[in-house]
Parts: sequence; C-alpha cells; structure tokens
Amino acid sequence: MRDEIRALVEALTPGDEQEARHRAAALVWLAGTEDIFRRAKPRTPSPHLVAYFLLRDPSDGAVLLVDHRNAGRWLPSGGHVEPGEHPVHTVRRELREELGVPAVFAPPFGERPAFLTVTETVGPPAQRHTDVSLWYVLDAHREQRFTPDPVEFRGVRWWTPAEVGDAPAGTVEPHLGRMLAKLTRG
Repeated sequence: MRDEIRALVEALTPGDEQEARHRAAALVWLAGTEDIFRRAKPRTPSPHLVAYFLLRDPSDGAVLLVDHRNAGRWLPSGGHVEPGEHPVHTVRRELREELGVPAVFAPPFGERPAFLTVTETVGPPAQRHTDVSLWYVLDAHREQRFTPDPVEFRGVRWWTPAEVGDAPAGTVEPHLGRMLAKLTRG
C-alpha cells in the first residue's frame, strides 16, 4: 500500500512552492518508513496519513466545511487512513460516517488527490502530531441533505471562495485558500 500512496504523491503536480515542499517532505517520509498508518491515538506513529475531501458545488465553487470540535476551526471533512486502507476508501467511509452521503468524485481529478499538505495538528502538545493529507475533490450541491456527525462537528455550512479568503486567521483550515486557488487555476 505504501508504494501505491507514493505513486499518488509522485503523480501530484504542485500548485505552488509550499505544496512542492510538502510533496517533497511526504516523499521523504514515504521512502523512510514502512508504517504510514496511525496505530494508537492520538499520535503514534507520527506522521499520520489523512484523506481530506472537499465537497464543492460546481455551479459556484462554494465548499462545504465542518466546524470541527477538536480542531476548533472550519475544515473540509476527512479522516485518518486506516491500516491497509486506500485513501479513496477512506474518503468513501468517512463521508458516509461524517455526513451520511455517498462520494461523487469530481472531474478532472476523479479518484486522484488534487492537493497535498503536511501540517502539525492543533491541540495540547501531548496530542499533536503531523498529518500528511491527501485532498480529494467531490461534487456536491447546496440543496443536498447531509447528516453531520454531532460528536465530531458543531455544524456544517457552505463557504464561498471569497468567504474563505476573508475568514479571520485561525478560523478555517490554513491551506484551504491555496487549495481553492489551485482549483481555480485548473
């Protein structure tokens, strides 16, 4: 599975210098470890492989974000990739668990990640770890009904790209604006 993940990362075309640095760091990590899956909460081993999925309305580019209780900010949905699980299966599983809907992968990416980040999580120092996150883009529509997980999320809402750009620092996922810019550039 590690080789499949490495192939996904190698196939990504970075959208900017920061994504290029993150991609390079992820490839170094993948080359240097046999264990890419989290085994024990909250942080063993670190880094953790994560699959984010950005639900995007193709009509206007708005994205559905969740107000994540643990992170204390608005994020795309997603989760840790389970041992032996392919990230695409993580997207399907987590989307059903977190929002109660099936995954509809968006063109032109389909079941390939569109973006990659390597970030330290927030929270108490004893619980922090590094996430290597593969970002997938899914089609969704504002009229769609979701069943958000009330344990994990305080709420969900649609954000326009302008609202994401105008959000005060620390309230939304810090790389989201870069991801949206990459999607706009196509």
